[in-house]
Amino acid sequence: FFLRYGHHLDFHPFPSQALANQTRFQRGIKLILDLCLTKRFDLFPTMLVPDGAFMIDRRMGVDGYPLDIQALFYTALQAASELLLPEDDYVPVVKERLGHLTFHIRNYYWLNLDRLKEIYRYDVEEFGEAATNKFNVYADTIPDWLMQWLPDSGGYFVGNLGPGRMDFRFFAQGNLMAIITSLADEEQSQAIMDLIEQRWEDLVGEMPMKVCYPALEGRDWQIITGCDPKNTPWSYHNAGSWPFLLWELAAAAQKTGKSELARKAITIASQCLLKDNWPEYYDGKNGRLIGKKARKFQTWTIAGLLAAQQLIDNPEHLNLVSFEDTAVMICSMDIAEIVAMNK
Repeated sequence: FFLRYGHHLDFHPFPSQALANQTRFQRGIKLILDLCLTKRFDLFPTMLVPDGAFMIDRRMGVDGYPLDIQALFYTALQAASELLLPEDDYVPVVKERLGHLTFHIRNYYWLNLDRLKEIYRYDVEEFGEAATNKFNVYADTIPDWLMQWLPDSGGYFVGNLGPGRMDFRFFAQGNLMAIITSLADEEQSQAIMDLIEQRWEDLVGEMPMKVCYPALEGRDWQIITGCDPKNTPWSYHNAGSWPFLLWELAAAAQKTGKSELARKAITIASQCLLKDNWPEYYDGKNGRLIGKKARKFQTWTIAGLLAAQQLIDNPEHLNLVSFEDTAVMICSMDIAEIVAMNK
């Protein structure tokens, strides 16, 4: 972002491309890639992490392959492919991983009504290339709330996916970043925004927007969070409402041609944030209450609103934070196409 912004302003005293081309800068990118792309005992192109490894930094059942991490991983790979020198040996490695990751997320994390019907009728314990239930997900794990909540049109990327496990919760940051960075294809991006529009009261309510939906309650809350008093249902990371997500909502809305949703969310947030002294998060099913333990005058809360307004006022600024769909999905290509591409 910093380099793109410097280039956008045509700020000549700070040659952004020259900085990116510096040996130390290039080495830094490669060291990070070495850490992320090193060979592991893992079969998936996604990144394996422990619980609480990102913004949700407490026990919330987000260990494994959480969507938020995969969206950020994809963003980092896209940034690396843009910043590395074109002739660098790391470039094809990054692009290949981008292709595998894109295919994996778009095909296996995606959930809409048609996909739900398919999962509901899955066979289990399948083996071989012909298996349709590749992660051995049992239909009995589909939560009751999802049957009524998922609209006829619309869809989203599930929160987590691994062997025998699919987390059906909606995680806002992962889905919004998927739109902004083109991890989601155009049809999926529109479907995610359709879902947000149709489930506005649940996901936005009186303060944009829910970090995840729905909350863990009852026995699930006790077991998964360890009875965490900070992550009680509809609070903090357990389906609390976080105003910093407003900029991501605005960017995703702008990219999908639904700017009216961004304006609506900005209007809602503007009515409360200044009066409430810019709290970190809000509690309650509709986000009506300032978070019980929320800190006030939070920089990222203020920045979320300002950035959202800037994106709406200056649509061209979307290019500073977004990527185009350039990933070649290796898994979806036949051998002849791959050979032709490498000639």
